Amino acid sequence: MTSKRVAVVTGSNKGIGFGIVKELCAKFEGVVYLTSRNESRGIAAVKELEILGFYPKFHQLDIDDETSVIQFRDHLKETYGGLDVLVNNAAIAFKSDSTEPIEKQVTLTLRTNFFNTLKVCSILFPILKPHARVVNVSSAAGHLLQITNKEKPGVELKAKLSSDNLTEYELSKLMHGYVEAAINGQDEALGWPTGCYGVSKLGVCALSRIQQRQFNQDAREDLIVNTVHPGWVDTDMTRHRGILKIEEAAVAPSWLALLPKNIEGPKGGFVWYDKKIVDWIHGPMPPSLRPSKK
Repeated sequence: MTSKRVAVVTGSNKGIGFGIVKELCAKFEGVVYLTSRNESRGIAAVKELEILGFYPKFHQLDIDDETSVIQFRDHLKETYGGLDVLVNNAAIAFKSDSTEPIEKQVTLTLRTNFFNTLKVCSILFPILKPHARVVNVSSAAGHLLQITNKEKPGVELKAKLSSDNLTEYELSKLMHGYVEAAINGQDEALGWPTGCYGVSKLGVCALSRIQQRQFNQDAREDLIVNTVHPGWVDTDMTRHRGILKIEEAAVAPSWLALLPKNIEGPKGGFVWYDKKIVDWIHGPMPPSLRPSKK
């Protein structure tokens, strides 16, 4: 077992995750893992970074496969004694013109982006070392102000999601309720915003607040988790219509991953791509890079 510090970025063979690995390789004093569910693509991404003078390690990791996550946890524990930085970046998004049935879109999006991100945390959090940093990559679509329904259902939903007493179990129950409602066409009537991707990221933001409260009570010193909106980025997910380069999108997540020991904050916060700390409950949200629809 080595005493080296170790950082992990999920879903990082391309896009924003790839940019975060690149940034961490340049700034993190330790070992950086590029992970991918597809081994050949992950190895190819590592080789691409090696040509640029960066040397991450690779490990296969599919957050939709619990066995894969457990195997990676065991590797980290046996090799490094734990984990110092976890960036939960892996996510999926169906295109706006997707012809897949809504049931499939909602179920798969929430499964990967929320439920299995939560599962990754439940498996890897026990091996976090003191002063560990966790970054949950979210989106502007995950801000609480995306719930615009001002009727009773919307007001009550916002109150539940922003409650300082909300638990992981209760949040998961809300997310399961959303899946069922969306499949039945009742999601908007219950106050939910339009679009399962945004709802999945809304859940991730609420989860981060719960996780920080748990960290505050943890015996391990100085554990911090934050959520970040990396901006509208030129990636496959945006069909390369985003404005920011992946290197620009990696700045805020990497900054959060590298927060120094015993810093006062941000903790459990929502951070914009320019490192601005945003009030997740009340806003306002800074202007978006994405052009408004006409």
